[in-house]
Amino acid sequence: MIKPDGVQRGLVGEIIARFERKGLKLVAMKFVAPTREHLEEHYADLKAKAFFPGLITYMMSGPVVAMAWEGKNAAAVGRQLLGATRPTDSAPGTIRFDFALDVGRNLIHGSDSPASAEKELKLWFPEGLVSWRSSESTWVYE
Repeated sequence: MIKPDGVQRGLVGEIIARFERKGLKLVAMKFVAPTREHLEEHYADLKAKAFFPGLITYMMSGPVVAMAWEGKNAAAVGRQLLGATRPTDSAPGTIRFDFALDVGRNLIHGSDSPASAEKELKLWFPEGLVSWRSSESTWVYE
């Protein structure tokens, strides 16, 4: 998900391009202004953290772009593209290293495991994902 700061800064296209260039396949996307209830469910694992109220307020401050990506080890590959949660800890060339300075404005959320991805995809895309075969898949995978 591209967070409000990524949308406001006009980085949506650049972020999507990085996932596509890596070889991942976009299977769902929506531009949405999430409700408090939706965000509280999405970030339920962080509810006990002191920063939780500020996180929810920030995430409601503008629209987000929710996306679903497929590919071999998609969750792990996506997290590598994102970089560390703290942009200053991110490797050069990652999205957060290249475009973010503050952990509270780190541009993008990525599922940390296939299990988290499954849960989050059901929350963000209850209508389901689009199944399609990319003509490039034979050039990405053996």
